[in-house]
Formats: sequence, C-alpha cells, structure tokens
Amino acid sequence: MQIDLSGKHAIITGSTAGIGFAIAQGLAKAGADVVITGRTQARVDGAITALKKDTPNAKVEGVAADLGTAEGCQTLIKQQPSTDILINNVGIFAPQDFFDVDDATWQQFFDVNVMSAVRLSRHYAQGMRERDWGRIQFISSESGINIPSEMVHYGMTKSALLSVSRGLAKVLSGTQVTVNAILPGPTRSEGVLKMIGEMAEKEGISQQEVEERFVKENRPSSIIQRLATPEEVASMSIYAASPQASATTGAALRVEGGIVDTLT
Repeated sequence: MQIDLSGKHAIITGSTAGIGFAIAQGLAKAGADVVITGRTQARVDGAITALKKDTPNAKVEGVAADLGTAEGCQTLIKQQPSTDILINNVGIFAPQDFFDVDDATWQQFFDVNVMSAVRLSRHYAQGMRERDWGRIQFISSESGINIPSEMVHYGMTKSALLSVSRGLAKVLSGTQVTVNAILPGPTRSEGVLKMIGEMAEKEGISQQEVEERFVKENRPSSIIQRLATPEEVASMSIYAASPQASATTGAALRVEGGIVDTLT
C-alpha cells in the first residue's frame, strides 16, 4: 500500500515529541505539509529541526500555544485557519491516588485532554465539510475503556474522547470527512520513558526491567507483553489519515497490544 498525502495539510497537536512527533514525521514522509504544535517556541523549533533532519524535503511549520486554553486554541486557529487533517494528540497524564486529585486537577485534565480537541474539531470540521474531504482523529487510549485505578481522572478524559469522536463522525455523516479515535496502550513516549527512568534510578535497576515489570503488573492482559513504540502508533494514525481509509469512520482503532480483552 502506497500512502500519498501530497497536497494535504495536517495539524498535529502536542507534536514536539513522542506519539505526536512520530505522527508528524510519518505524515511528512507521506507528502503532507505538517504543522507541529507545542507549548513553547523552543520545543516547537527543536521538533521542526529534528523532523527536517530526518525528512529533508518535508514542509513543516510550527505554532507555540497552550491548547489547554481557549486562547491557545484561538492562537493556533488564527495562524492556521484551515486544514485537511487534524490529529488531536495533545494530552497530559500523571498517576495519582483518586482521593488526592483535587477539583483543579480534574478541570486541568479535562481542559487539556478534551476541550482542546473539542474546540479545534469544532472549527476545522466546518471547513472540511464545506470542501467535502477531511480527516479528524482523537488520540484516546486503552485507558478510556480499561480505566486505570491509579489514573481515574486521565481515563475519564480518554473515555470522553471516544464519545466525542463517535458523535462527530455521525454529525459528518454522508460527507467524505472521516472521524476516528486511535487507542494506544502504554507507549515508549517521552513522558512514559521519563517516569520509568525515574523509577529505575530510584530502585537501582535497569529501565528494561522496570518496563517489563510495569507491563506485567499494570497491564497483565497485554498480548505483546511490552510497551509499544511511538512509530507503531503513528502507523495506524497515518493509515486512518489516508485516502485508502475512506470507509473507516466512527471507529475506535486499537494499537494497544491486546490489553483490552474484548472482541469489539
């Protein structure tokens, strides 16, 4: 299968590292013009440099904005008023005991993980509908189905994204705009590797040992029995963004290594 996204414009939120960067990289290699976003100009500039080094002919722009706020979303919209492909990837996570999560933290997780996607999708989907072509994706998680007891507040936001994704697909029924959710499992993203590295240093063991133990103790139903790579997740996203995926919409596409033990 040859995926060609030449002439398409893509915005990938939260794309200075990890899954978001891997998606931006993959879309650029497929020929799309990509927009990287991050909270600081330094992070955005660094990601653009890294992407151009890997893919010299890539057409890449960047926008620095805090998409967890309405003002930040408007900053992105003002600089990039339309797009063909929107990947709602920006998000935060942190393990925390349910009884210690205060109202402000619940609100912060909802604003960053859910409302950023709602605000941007609400804007960009209208142009896609008018042009009768587009791809919108919500990077959810297996945690949206398999709610982790150590991150109930995070799992809630990922469940919400599944609802928004399915509902928006119905709103755009009959058009050539598809809307899908991507469900990664634990992935070797920057944030996860940092957490695992800190655990390894604290316990005086290797990072590989911590990764293996994490999967065994926290995701024992995993079939692949390891963390996924950002590139593995990105491959699903790139396919869903392609012309070949025109009949795939309203779906929850799993890239979680078989952790969710259900048939559908």
